[in-house]
Amino acid sequence: MTQTVELPLWAFVLILLFAAVTFASHFLFPSVRWFFRRRLERAVARLNQRLERPIEPFKLARRYDMIQRLIYDPQVAQAVSDHAAAKGIPENVAFEEARRYAREIVPSFSAFTYFSFAIRAARLLSNAIYRVRLGSYDEGLLKAIDRDATVVFVMNHRSNMDYVLVTYLVAKRSALSYAVGEWARVWPLSRLIRAMGAYFIRRKSQNALYRAVLAAYVRLATRAGVTQAMFPEGGLSLTGAMAPPKHGLLKYIVDGSAEVGKDVVFVPVALNYDRVLEDKILIRAAQTGDRRFRARIGAVMLRLLRQFWLWVTGRYQHAGQAAVSFGRPLSVSELPQTSREDRARMLSTELMRRIGEVVPVLPVPMVSYLLLQRGAMSEAALLQALRDTVARMPLASIHLPEHAHDAAIQSAILQMRRRKLIRTSGGVVTPDRSQINMLRYYANSIAHLVPAALEPPSETEVISATAKENSASAGS
Repeated sequence: MTQTVELPLWAFVLILLFAAVTFASHFLFPSVRWFFRRRLERAVARLNQRLERPIEPFKLARRYDMIQRLIYDPQVAQAVSDHAAAKGIPENVAFEEARRYAREIVPSFSAFTYFSFAIRAARLLSNAIYRVRLGSYDEGLLKAIDRDATVVFVMNHRSNMDYVLVTYLVAKRSALSYAVGEWARVWPLSRLIRAMGAYFIRRKSQNALYRAVLAAYVRLATRAGVTQAMFPEGGLSLTGAMAPPKHGLLKYIVDGSAEVGKDVVFVPVALNYDRVLEDKILIRAAQTGDRRFRARIGAVMLRLLRQFWLWVTGRYQHAGQAAVSFGRPLSVSELPQTSREDRARMLSTELMRRIGEVVPVLPVPMVSYLLLQRGAMSEAALLQALRDTVARMPLASIHLPEHAHDAAIQSAILQMRRRKLIRTSGGVVTPDRSQINMLRYYANSIAHLVPAALEPPSETEVISATAKENSASAGS
């Protein structure tokens, strides 16, 4: 035991390296993880004192643990067995497929990323692009929601800025867990979105095993009280109007609440914009029938750099207003006791109705609607038409200054002229015939709010009305 052993230097260094790795993995790393874990728990405890709805332990669980819990869920296990039998493959192969789906779905929430970075970035970005308006909402109704209930914010889907705006505006209430589509599975965006607590879904997947894994995750999150946010339409509106709702996620949430008797309260949220950043892409998608978002990351970055340069040189201009309104909450316990399919269908229909009630009315959508209805008008006639229309919308969420409708008209005209949606000459505002689809897109967002509203006229009718107005103006 006391004899001298000679080793080559490289072997001695290798032994020291293995010893250091062993010490770090068995003693140092666990201690460091414990130290930071304790600090994180204290920080979350302080944060929860400020939030209306505290962050649930479910969201703070390790991602690995959540994946294990998900794939060993009894309903997922049955789905694995059924999938293996249907495809004629071994169950262990089907099990690995379920594990892959679970890894794809489960987020890795970071309270630090969400509240230290995401909230600040959302506030900065929202206010840099838009003049943000918080519309109608009943603070008493929102605060009266049972603290033990699971809250789900349901929204109409106009733009990818929806995520940013709502995250910013509900930052003092809770941390939201979004259901996001395939567009977000792009590196490095996907890592950031996972850290914010969002979970990925394949909206059009018909794979029964995948749907079982997704349903299990939503049920677990609902039972744990995770505050969620979702878009019942399932995708961005291509026409500007609200699309028919889909029932999948809502059914999973209803199932999760029924299994443990936990109440779920849905809060309708309506968004509208003077300018949707993706409007040209969405209108083109409506015309071609192809919903895929084809903008490359490089093109997006160039667009952002161009806007930054305009800001640096003092030429940057806001994209108008963006407004968010909150509707009347709806509890699952208020629904009639029917089958879960019927309850999900009734729930989605009623939620879309309540969202539609509080869609914000902004200057550009209103002027677009009036120009489509009446064709070219003088600014004075446009102002009177706006006042008459607003008077017929007493229950709508109007974001037009009550005693300064003329300012709203001028703001809309300035933005629309800048985008070449209209032409102005001699005090007459004329819709550009090449931009009828764009005007219709914005008008559709509020058309359902005007009582006895007629369908916006066709392009031929608008052009005809515009020509008559121009002739009358020239004759006078």
